[in-house]
Amino acid sequence: MFIILLRFSENRQRAGTFMEAHNAWVDRGMRDGVFVVVGTLKPALGGAILAHAATAADLRSRVDSDPFVENRIVTAEILEIAPSKVDPRLGFLLARPT
Repeated sequence: MFIILLRFSENRQRAGTFMEAHNAWVDRGMRDGVFVVVGTLKPALGGAILAHAATAADLRSRVDSDPFVENRIVTAEILEIAPSKVDPRLGFLLARPT
């Protein structure tokens, strides 16, 4: 399981130019079953994503293809978590990608 932090950089003012492409990238991650939760870092600091069902290398490649990352609108930090206990509703998070 991973937490991806997408923090706005000095190019933040260019976000509008790439917003449609960034949203398509997010939608693709959701459709692919890799992104579980996507949201905004408050107050207006960028975004955060909870990801699952991907290897670290695959996730890094996916994050690097985000138009916001490619155009330095945000900087990306990927934190890997090895969950050991979860609420039963989130049991799928205990599965490891192969």
